[in-house]
Amino acid sequence: MAGMLCVALLLTSLIWSAAGDGRRQQQLTALPPRGWNSYDSFSWIIDEAAFLDNARIMANRLLPHGYQYAVIDFLWYRRIAAGSGVGAYGFDSMDQWGRPYPDPQRFPSGRGGGGFRPIADKVHAMGLKFGIHLMNGISTQAVNANTPILDVRTGKAYVENGRQWRARDIGLTHRTCAWMPKGFMSVNTDLGAGRAFLRSLYRQYADWGVNFVKLDCIFGTDYSPKEIVTVSEILKELERPVVLSISPGTAVTPALAQNITQHVDMYRVTGDDWDSWKDVRPHFDVARAFAAANKIGAPGLRGRSWPDLDMLQFGWLTDAGANQGPHRTTSLTFDEQTTQMVLWSMAKSPLMYGGDLRHLDDRTFNLITHPTLLKINHHTRNNMEFGYIHSERASKPDEQSGRSKSGYPVDVTNNGGMVLGLGTCSDKSAVGWHRSSEDRICRSHGIQNGNASFCISKAKLLPTLDGVTMSSEEDQAKFHLAGIDTDDGCLDASVSPWRTSSASQTPMFSACEQHIKQVWELTENGQLVSSYSGLCATMRSSKEGENETTGARAWTAIRNKGEIYVAIFNLDTARRKITVSVPGLEKVVGRKLARCTCTEVWSRKRWSLMKGGISAVVTSHGSMLFEIQC
Repeated sequence: MAGMLCVALLLTSLIWSAAGDGRRQQQLTALPPRGWNSYDSFSWIIDEAAFLDNARIMANRLLPHGYQYAVIDFLWYRRIAAGSGVGAYGFDSMDQWGRPYPDPQRFPSGRGGGGFRPIADKVHAMGLKFGIHLMNGISTQAVNANTPILDVRTGKAYVENGRQWRARDIGLTHRTCAWMPKGFMSVNTDLGAGRAFLRSLYRQYADWGVNFVKLDCIFGTDYSPKEIVTVSEILKELERPVVLSISPGTAVTPALAQNITQHVDMYRVTGDDWDSWKDVRPHFDVARAFAAANKIGAPGLRGRSWPDLDMLQFGWLTDAGANQGPHRTTSLTFDEQTTQMVLWSMAKSPLMYGGDLRHLDDRTFNLITHPTLLKINHHTRNNMEFGYIHSERASKPDEQSGRSKSGYPVDVTNNGGMVLGLGTCSDKSAVGWHRSSEDRICRSHGIQNGNASFCISKAKLLPTLDGVTMSSEEDQAKFHLAGIDTDDGCLDASVSPWRTSSASQTPMFSACEQHIKQVWELTENGQLVSSYSGLCATMRSSKEGENETTGARAWTAIRNKGEIYVAIFNLDTARRKITVSVPGLEKVVGRKLARCTCTEVWSRKRWSLMKGGISAVVTSHGSMLFEIQC
């Protein structure tokens, strides 16, 4: 009897232990993740020594403030040599199964066959979690080498239907990554062999001790929903919980994210954000849209999912896609950095610092670890843009504040005040395309004196990269599109991630090439659909939203303990007097505020709520944050 009792107690203990592990896994992303990522400061050339230096500083200074994920960004498998770079081919390390392997020159501890395990062990010993960047699918090198596929169930080559499957069987050569076509291509997840390859990939990363993966070229204009879901399902099979972040975020809308958020933990919602006010500014519209759609903290893979506004480009940085490490300081003014940090906190975005931590100065450290901002980022609810404000200019525009500090030009297709863009096909601005002649596709739009048309000429359809040619019937429906009276080339549905978020709001014309990203289909419903991403070409007035990215903005949030936070932002090139309506605020928070105290967080100055409004003059591109306690 005693023996049976012991067995029963043991089983109960195991059940509760397993349940506890399940609850911990489910709540892994109950709060927006925080960490450090190597990309903004090292591009792709980070090495083991520099990474561990940054990890040690992170553990000592940032971990106490919740920054726990130390992430090596892309191309950690690429050798640094003459001719190597982001667009190069033939420089990648991989194992016998076609899986990327850390470059032994940059990450020498992996030479014995342990991959990233030695580094992950050191990172874990510091109390941190270890992350890596991944490209979607399988490498072009593996496909060209036709490597076998590992079956993790047997430890041998994958066999199905009596034959051994290889990389060429699963690689979709017509769907290479649009901005790294020599590097990676999608995998056919309808095949058991395709799923077996991805399973072997992520099982290896878990064995290495990876806690976080940033999966690129799979979202936004590179949208691959079947692969996102497949990876998510594979991660659920692993004993080690792994946080899934997807990227890039170009052209992402709440509608595009609707069926994806439950399969991921965080997802980019903008193009690459670099250290230019011109790049920071569009995030206000994006953050508002995802808050209004109730996407902040929606159900996700390991708890909740979080719209990701991209990294914090403060401190010592490099340049986009450069073969160079940190060599300059951020171009953002401190007011602009503060505004960015406040918006990211109010929108509950993941906080991933991008600067070289070896040069972290006290002012930047105090900003990214400010207790009130971190409290808002993790412990508030009802975070949203607030519309009950009035503003007016308090000075003349500062020409310097409006300058573009980015070296990346905006490439906008603009005709008669109309702007060509990308969006979900359910968007009302995606319909109205028609064939005006055999060789011309047009979209009519209203103007003051009637209708006008924006037209693009039909170009000869080039064969795709795998040599596949289309039938004459298919050729009637699918085509390349070239600008009229322009030498810019063909309409391109995938914006390069090396372009900044301000420059990636629209598709662009680029040199015509043999890639599906430049193939379009005109549907019977009047939609111009990208064969690469499934997104549709849209047409909007350039006046639309013109006032929304200038002037003033405000956000509100409520802490679980009852504090109310109000942030006001000046997006103008001049100082503005911004007034928050107290009656409007009372409507939003659902309570009277007359007996509450209001304190401005930066100055610690008290503000009266008895006069009907909170009014302050805010510097150009600056912000103010108020805490209301009742």
